[in-house]
Amino acid sequence: MDSHLIQPLIAFLISAFVAARAYRRKSLEFSGAVAGLAVMTLHIAVGYRYGAVLLVFFFTSSKLTKVGEEKKRRVDPEFKEGGQRNWIQVLSNAGISSVLVVVLWRLTGLEERCLDSKESVLVTALMGGVIGHFSCCNGDTWSSELGILSDDQPRLITTFKPVRKGTNGGVTKAGLLAAAAAGSVIGLAFVLVGFLTTKCTYDVALKQLFVIPLSTLAGLCGSVIDSLLGATLQFSGFCTVRNKVVGKPGPTVKKISGLNFLDNNAVNVVSILITTILTSIACIYVF
Repeated sequence: MDSHLIQPLIAFLISAFVAARAYRRKSLEFSGAVAGLAVMTLHIAVGYRYGAVLLVFFFTSSKLTKVGEEKKRRVDPEFKEGGQRNWIQVLSNAGISSVLVVVLWRLTGLEERCLDSKESVLVTALMGGVIGHFSCCNGDTWSSELGILSDDQPRLITTFKPVRKGTNGGVTKAGLLAAAAAGSVIGLAFVLVGFLTTKCTYDVALKQLFVIPLSTLAGLCGSVIDSLLGATLQFSGFCTVRNKVVGKPGPTVKKISGLNFLDNNAVNVVSILITTILTSIACIYVF
């Protein structure tokens, strides 16, 4: 078999197994499983590090989504058992990175490169974008899933006034710490897999360790950006009939915060895009 076909084949087999397993366990709807199969295959086929950070995000987020389900059911109006994600949610959380890895494939083929601006500024920026992308995704998910279970009183990030749990833009100390931890896990996965799959000089290889603090900041930054967007451009209100915070205005809903301009998927895409750009720029200067 052609050596260039081995990695794409491995990528497809791993992705098919993960997507089927996630569908059986109700982590993904059928449309989400199909979309997941496509994006996972793409990321792993282009580079094992890109596949690793995607899988770390998917597995950790899916696991945390199922923690404290009863408590989340009482608070979250859009609660789904197992956190089932459809194709729109999959692409919201992996669409931008998919574009980045396609460009990386066109620039590098299937060659694994180290972050090194002296070798290529563009490749370094694109790789940094992938890191920032999944640090943001993971940070936002960990922050939301663990923050809502915290005993801390959420505070609206724009005014620091106490708000009900489930309010878009509400933050807690536990949630922010979770976001930073989530980003560090993404960085750690990227570095560890990179040490096994890339070849570069000792100095450049050692410098790759800076990915971990950078991804930690990206996870925290992404969560903060998501919260700012949620507090200002995403509607939150309290429904007196359902007795919970909802994301759409109505006759029985008292507004808490935000304009009815972006939904949750749009907020995710915008926060991911901003964090991706910021991390790309940071990587150019750091590496």
